[in-house]
Amino acid sequence: MTSEKVRLWALSTCPWCRKAKLWLTAHDVDFEFVDIDLLSDAEYDAVVADVQRLSGARSFPVVKIGDTVIVGYSPEKFARALGIRA
Repeated sequence: MTSEKVRLWALSTCPWCRKAKLWLTAHDVDFEFVDIDLLSDAEYDAVVADVQRLSGARSFPVVKIGDTVIVGYSPEKFARALGIRA
């Protein structure tokens, strides 16, 4: 498994975001996450702008594994970026 830093940007109401969190947890991946819809207005605007620059989209979830950015729930891409079998 990779030792790369893993970050997840999600929406608290998004079922695909919840699936991404569950997948990472089930595969014992240490990750940081933020539910951007629970941020204050100023924080929200800044984080959405950062995520859009990073991913090129306004879709969630966004997972960053090292330098790899994955938009959407994609267990195959998560596993490949982490160097694990899923």
